[in-house]
Amino acid sequence: MEKTIHQGRNVKRFREMLGIKQEGLALELGDDWNQRKISLLEQKDVIEEELLEQVAKVLKVPVEAIKNFDEEAAINIVSNTFNNHDQSSGMTFNPIYNINPVEKWLDALEENKKLYERLLESEKEKIDILQKLLEKK
Repeated sequence: MEKTIHQGRNVKRFREMLGIKQEGLALELGDDWNQRKISLLEQKDVIEEELLEQVAKVLKVPVEAIKNFDEEAAINIVSNTFNNHDQSSGMTFNPIYNINPVEKWLDALEENKKLYERLLESEKEKIDILQKLLEKK
């Protein structure tokens, strides 16, 4: 059983992934487009080649991406990639986090101490300059 790709649904998926509303896509396609026409377009199984090229250009995706994108296949690839703990795949995802909050806090305190010392030194220099100015008068 050959699975057909629903091009209109793929347009919708790409549009949503890019954060574009139907109104925005309609605006980019021209004056004779509106939200309702985009909604109808997204319901089509197959979109005319010329129109598909226009939509792909606006969405900045290859026409082939819209023609061939299969969500189930993509989900299976991602699922198999990240859930396959077989070492032969070469891909394992076992993050190790070595964050010690106390160390981070102490580092921040030390950095603050250095900043205050530099600020204090700067203020002392200002006071010295002001005293020298007062002594000259």
